[in-house]
Amino acid sequence: GAWLAGRRLVAIDGMCFGLADTDDNATFFGRPGVNKGERSAFPQARVVALAECGSHAVFAAVIGTYPTGETTLAGELADSLGPDMLLIADRGFYGFGLWRRLSATGADLLWRVSKIVKPVHVETLPDGSWLGDITGTNTADPKSVNRVRVIDYTIHDGRPEHGPYRLLTTILDPDVATAVELAATYNQRWEIESTFDELKTHQRGARMVLRSKSPDLVHQELWGHLCCHYAIRTLMWEAAAHTGADPDRVSFVAALRICRRSIAHQGDFPPSGP
Repeated sequence: GAWLAGRRLVAIDGMCFGLADTDDNATFFGRPGVNKGERSAFPQARVVALAECGSHAVFAAVIGTYPTGETTLAGELADSLGPDMLLIADRGFYGFGLWRRLSATGADLLWRVSKIVKPVHVETLPDGSWLGDITGTNTADPKSVNRVRVIDYTIHDGRPEHGPYRLLTTILDPDVATAVELAATYNQRWEIESTFDELKTHQRGARMVLRSKSPDLVHQELWGHLCCHYAIRTLMWEAAAHTGADPDRVSFVAALRICRRSIAHQGDFPPSGP
């Protein structure tokens, strides 16, 4: 669950945090709309992040306002991708412009898309996947055509049939990764959902909203949570590597409790200088 064909598995997704209900936060971040013209109780900040599937380490993130869409924020993470990665994303992220921008980083992509995304068929491959072309809005521009590989599949596990699913990938050669391998690898996208649960449910705790009452402090608090999670996950990875264990088999909740017990009391820190 950490590598495929020499590529590090990473996933992208977004989450929202409820904020203290102050005029400054509401003006800067915005809040969700609700039915009958009412407004939601709290402003919200949107966070889009990149995480390693094998370690749950969030290695890049961007903090935005609630009205800013996940696909817009995702484009700001392009510089954090590289040729040694395979980026997995759910169908909410697909758009030709974002696909082209992130694939230009050299990272390979494996994204689920809606069935309404219909690449132009080019060639059927021996493993049942097929090559196709996707196009942007400017069809006169040669750069608006990208070759992709399409994997269509369903899941039969004894329960009612799941699917059909459609994946697009930039790994065009089935000898590098078969359709079955890619379909199984897509399931690793759920690791970032577990990562967000660690951050929002366990690390943040029962608090409904962040405590910061101004946009600058909201950014500081969110980065603090992200850095803290990264530090804990690094310690967990080091412990797993030392014992030869899989990091997925180490409990985040247990690691969080150990870290909290090991932190000195606030009064033990000397006051900061002038």
